[in-house]
Amino acid sequence: MSADLDDVPDELRDAVAATLEAAAVDGGHLSVELVSERRIRELNRDHRDRDAPTDVLAFPLDGADAVAGPRELGDVVICTEHATDVREAAVHGVLHLCGYDHETDDGEMLALQARVMGSLRHPAGPDAKRRIRPE
Repeated sequence: MSADLDDVPDELRDAVAATLEAAAVDGGHLSVELVSERRIRELNRDHRDRDAPTDVLAFPLDGADAVAGPRELGDVVICTEHATDVREAAVHGVLHLCGYDHETDDGEMLALQARVMGSLRHPAGPDAKRRIRPE
């Protein structure tokens, strides 16, 4: 079963697909939304009690447990004004949806993130860090 990436911007689908493969997640639906600084600040305040903008937020839904029906991995929200590399922010957010947490693990999440980014940068060449803007 493959993941449903219909709600992921075209320019981020390769990064999201590579992340899911690296995390051994082979199915489910997720969304990635590019938002303004104002919107990410609202979300950060409402969901994390931090009244400041950030680069990426992840909202996992089903988690790793078995579910009845299609798995809903969750939503990733990226502020393009605060993300140094929008593709890396997507990778980071998707890893959180897959159950990784760099605040509690022993470096596994960030090591996997670096591995995914390394695999993406090689074929992407010098444009790998291009900025992507919200619609």
